[in-house]
Amino acid sequence: MILWRLIPRCLLSIGVAAVSCLAQEGEEEEIDIEALTPGEVNFNWETGLGVATNAFVVRFRDATLTADRGQFDLNSGVILAEGTVTLQRDNQMWRGDRLLYHRDTGILETSDFRTGRWPFYASGQGLTLDFTNQVYTATNAILTSDDVAKPGFKVRARRLTISPGRYFAARDAVLYVGSVPIFYFPYLRRSLGFRVNQINAVPGYRSIYGPFLLGSYEWYWTDRLSGVIHADYRVKRGFAGGLDVSYEGSRLGRSDFRGYYLHDLDAENVDGADGLPAEVPRDRHWLYFSHQSEPATNLTVKAAIREQSDLYVIRDFFESEYRENQQPSSLLELDRYWSNLSLNLVAQPQMNSFFETVERLPDVKLSASRMQLWSLPLYYEGETSTGYLRRRFADGDPGEDYAALRADSFHQLVLPRTLMGWFNVAPRVGGRFTYYGETDTDGPALAERTRWVFNTGAELSFKASRLWPSSSSRFFQVDGIRHILRPAVNYSYVPEPGVRPPELPQFDSELPTLRLLPHWFPDYNAIDSIDSRNVMRLGLRNKLQTKRGGEVDNLLDWDLYTDWRLDREPGQSNFSDVFSDVDLKPWSWLTLTSELRVDVDDPRIRIANHIATLSPNNVWSWQVGHRYLREDPALGFTDGHDLLLSSFYYRLNENWGFRFSHHFEISDQTMEEQYYTVYRDFRSWTGALTFRVRDNRTDSRDYGVAFTFHLKAFPRFKSGADRNKPSLLLGG
Repeated sequence: MILWRLIPRCLLSIGVAAVSCLAQEGEEEEIDIEALTPGEVNFNWETGLGVATNAFVVRFRDATLTADRGQFDLNSGVILAEGTVTLQRDNQMWRGDRLLYHRDTGILETSDFRTGRWPFYASGQGLTLDFTNQVYTATNAILTSDDVAKPGFKVRARRLTISPGRYFAARDAVLYVGSVPIFYFPYLRRSLGFRVNQINAVPGYRSIYGPFLLGSYEWYWTDRLSGVIHADYRVKRGFAGGLDVSYEGSRLGRSDFRGYYLHDLDAENVDGADGLPAEVPRDRHWLYFSHQSEPATNLTVKAAIREQSDLYVIRDFFESEYRENQQPSSLLELDRYWSNLSLNLVAQPQMNSFFETVERLPDVKLSASRMQLWSLPLYYEGETSTGYLRRRFADGDPGEDYAALRADSFHQLVLPRTLMGWFNVAPRVGGRFTYYGETDTDGPALAERTRWVFNTGAELSFKASRLWPSSSSRFFQVDGIRHILRPAVNYSYVPEPGVRPPELPQFDSELPTLRLLPHWFPDYNAIDSIDSRNVMRLGLRNKLQTKRGGEVDNLLDWDLYTDWRLDREPGQSNFSDVFSDVDLKPWSWLTLTSELRVDVDDPRIRIANHIATLSPNNVWSWQVGHRYLREDPALGFTDGHDLLLSSFYYRLNENWGFRFSHHFEISDQTMEEQYYTVYRDFRSWTGALTFRVRDNRTDSRDYGVAFTFHLKAFPRFKSGADRNKPSLLLGG
């Protein structure tokens, strides 16, 4: 038999008293009471009533209660707490002046209360806590995300129900901004998680839109199903609407759908990429679907479908996404993984005829990662693929579409060794066989072909380091220095194959690139462009490291590399361009990055990217850079630029800040883009007023201004998004 015991123990000499309480017969609840300050704890064994005149703490179920004074009724199982009453449960604190707990029903009652658990804070009257059903109920309650005594944004409800960590539901609720009532909700339910339903609005003006209002409603039906409803109006372009839906299931994976439509009132004035009017339909739309799942262990499924009415619809209305990917593709991909093998299936159709696409209908590839052969010091790697491929040119391109069956198989052996304990050598030898079926085309057809390719080579490298532990400088924040040096050579030799690239259909071909492509297999994956080569990749990497804040930090990371062509093609020099990638961090608050591509045969810079980032404190920061690309049609660089970039942020005080960003083209003295943003902290809200001017070198400039705002508890953008994608502040 379990007895509810109340045993007073007053230890006035050290100011502590403890009373242990157990449930009556038939009860399983244990209540522990302990005095916190010197005072009296009186108990009448005849009436079963205990009185505490000093501060005490009560621990029962999974809650902890503290109060200045209280009473304990042995017979009714009631605890009365008064004074400064605090109840802690479910990582949430409740405060009030008077609290009553009924042991038998598990109901806790209090009068006035205050509570807070980010992102919501509440106060009110008549709180009832049902321990059994895990539900809190209050009357005449106020709910806000503003953690101050007088919130700037709040919801006042006649009745409030809270399920900790899950949701709150308010009846007869009124939304207030300050002391002004804004909106009435007969019933309002919102999640207590980070994701909550909310309305967003971006008012503004843009030259190509006229005045506009971009509205969206973010909804979260369940933890797995959510979405956004878009309702936009642009005076020059008309009404537009869209729907985003996201579903995330445990086995079904994640699926996303986005759709957007408008009847463009100003379609005839849309500019093309060359500044001339483009032919676009009045009914413009964009559809996007993606799915990713893992239906079984080591099996992944990915799908992406992107369809749009015209070439410029994303550019005109979703600028940030257009800058990330100007030619989105559609595909279905399945991947199955084993310890050293992977099977990949890709199906890629042409969904938009204005984008050139290599269709794969489908393309299947089995890859073997580098694996040891038995107990030999020999390793094998390879890949085999087969597929029906069709190259479809974009509308208006003079090229003739063609298609063919292609089967390719590559195998290679590698013998990695470490000599003298420090010199790494990895010779390799391999071969490739490729079959091409007769091309299906409206133009001249290529006959059925087979191609054999032999390749060999070796990778050589070593690493040397030296430590200066006593080197230190408070000025440069240096605590010891370590220098790491790593020279490397990668040699590749491929004799001329029996069939050269001009005699083959080009599906996976080598395209112009700003960086130096790998020339060794299987990293070089332009299967149809394989030709003879005899070349060495020469590289040298330097690192200087120190300790800052107890962690290793790179003072300098410099990678220098070039190709030495032992056999040259017509028009080639002995050496390719030299590439230099540098990251320099002389102080923890200053980062300098540099990317250079230099033609050493005819000394000139082809590419130069330099960026300096200063973040000395939380008051101001500045990023300034220079991007240069020399125009060179022979390398595929038909458009060059010489661009200065600057983004400066300054926080005037806790409430005000601003950012200025500029893009200036030096070659023709054109300020291509200017952003001016003023930030205002409204305590519970954050607002940004942004003004932009763009010069597209057409007859008129594009002016834009917009105001974005959001609750601080539920930010619309990720940290730094307004700096990296400033067009988001204009609704794009």
